[in-house]
Amino acid sequence: MAESILIVTEDPELLDDLLRLCAAAGAEAEVSHGPGESGDPPGERAWRSAGLVLVGADRAAALGEGAPPVPRRPGVLLVSRDLDDHRVWERAVRLGAEHVVFLPDGEGWLTGRIADAAEGVGRAALTVGVVGGRGGAGASTLACALALTAARRGVRSMLIDGDPLGGGLDVLLGGESAEGLRWPAFAESRGRVGARALEEALPAMHELRVLSWDRGDSLAVPPEAMRTVLGAARRRGGVVVVDLPRQLDEAVAEALVQLDIGLLVVPAELRAVAAARRVCSRLAMLLPDIRVVVRGPFTAGINADDTARLVGLPLVGELPPERRLAEAVDRGVPPGGAMDGPLARFCSGFWRQALSDDGRPGSVAA
Repeated sequence: MAESILIVTEDPELLDDLLRLCAAAGAEAEVSHGPGESGDPPGERAWRSAGLVLVGADRAAALGEGAPPVPRRPGVLLVSRDLDDHRVWERAVRLGAEHVVFLPDGEGWLTGRIADAAEGVGRAALTVGVVGGRGGAGASTLACALALTAARRGVRSMLIDGDPLGGGLDVLLGGESAEGLRWPAFAESRGRVGARALEEALPAMHELRVLSWDRGDSLAVPPEAMRTVLGAARRRGGVVVVDLPRQLDEAVAEALVQLDIGLLVVPAELRAVAAARRVCSRLAMLLPDIRVVVRGPFTAGINADDTARLVGLPLVGELPPERRLAEAVDRGVPPGGAMDGPLARFCSGFWRQALSDDGRPGSVAA
């Protein structure tokens, strides 16, 4: 739910700057010039209810030391255009401001904060990356199933295809003809993408939103685009699942630093373990929380515990083989679509730990 922006200043130049930044962030602002004749706070209802309050340095002293002073509340920023005004910090303390922002240097940061308030940004999405320990490990299949299972729990879910050579997650979900934007449309994204606008622009498939690749020749995501788009996806809240390639490039690095958890899918075989150790050594440079999902069948003389120990990561669980999964996908049943299948059961168990009872991101025990 979008929230209002309240501006309190009598400085015309500062007011022009703040209204310009609100316009750039797509936010509408209410302007109050200071206390009324009674000395009450400016627009007391607006002061209490606004998602963000921007107080000019010219009004900070009167508001923080008035009779009575304005009520303390979160989301108050003191904005100044004078770097030499050393008393601004004292006024900020009396006002209860969270930050002091100096313009023009702080314009980029302040525009982002205004946009967050305008979008009603709350808790960031729990963001899970899935990587194959070797080629063909089943990472894309697991990523699709995780996103679908979260959506079935009633959690806002987004699936992002970070592997340009993977063939497209929309194909795996049977939605290659679904209307909506694919990665090439976001390749030039810079600065900030609106979270709600991103969600509404993406194809809807099986109760979730999917950012995949088209069938064109584009084979790369610029790192700036990955940072911008994934940041917007996370601001929408809920769950974001990212399917990532094993090869680490600048775009993958941008994704890794925004992940909460990384799942490394490793088949229970010695060659896969050796490959997974090399992949893990690269991922660990940017992602501290990486865990192993061991995929059966277990016919190589090592079990799930052995596999996790040899890779050197904590074990999330075993993923038994699912019979006729490929045939089901060909029939239009997405991975995890068979609710009584091993894949759906595994994903449901993962989300029971990862999400709290109200569906919001919680802690995940290693």
